[in-house]
Amino acid sequence: MDRQRSSLREEGCETIFEEKMSGATTDRPVLHKLLSEVTDGDVIVVHSLDRISRSTVDLLQLVDELKGRGVALRSIKDTWFDMTDENPFSEFLLTVMSGLSEYERKMIRMRQREGIKQAKIKGKFRGRVKKYTDEHPGMNHAIELYEKGDKTVKEICAITKVSRSSFYRELRKREEQQYISEK
Repeated sequence: MDRQRSSLREEGCETIFEEKMSGATTDRPVLHKLLSEVTDGDVIVVHSLDRISRSTVDLLQLVDELKGRGVALRSIKDTWFDMTDENPFSEFLLTVMSGLSEYERKMIRMRQREGIKQAKIKGKFRGRVKKYTDEHPGMNHAIELYEKGDKTVKEICAITKVSRSSFYRELRKREEQQYISEK
C-alpha cells in the first residue's frame, strides 16, 4: 500500500481511497463509495489497472459506466491507459481487450458445453440438484397452508422459508400433474 500511496501522491491525487479486498469482484465497499462520490469532470487515478479490477469484463463495464458519467480513468503503471483526453490508442487497446474478453467468454461456454456433453455420455451429469424434492417438509407445509386458504403467499413463504418463485413453480407442477392424472 505504501508504494501505491506514494505514487498516487506524486501524481497529485487529492483523495486516496484504500481497499484491502481483492479486485476480483466489483462488489467492494470502498469501490462503491468511490463511484458514489465521483462527478462529471473527475479523474480517477489508479496505480495499475489490476488495482481497480482483475476481471477484463468488470473493467470494461466500469470504464463504460465512468465514461457515461463524464469521469475519466487513468493508470500510472499501465501508461497506455488514459481516458483523460481523446487518446485513440487507449480506445484502440480497450477495444482489443473487449474483443479478447468476449472471445474468452465464448470459449469458456463452448468448453463447458463440451464437458457437459461428455459427462452426459458417461452418465455423470444430472444437472443442478433440486432443492425442493417431493419430500421437502418446507415445501409440503407451504402447499398445505396454501390449500387452507387463510394465508397470503407472502406469509406462507415467510413462514416456510420457501422462495416465492419456487413455491409458484411447485404449485404449477402439482396442478399439471393433477390435470394429467384426471385424464
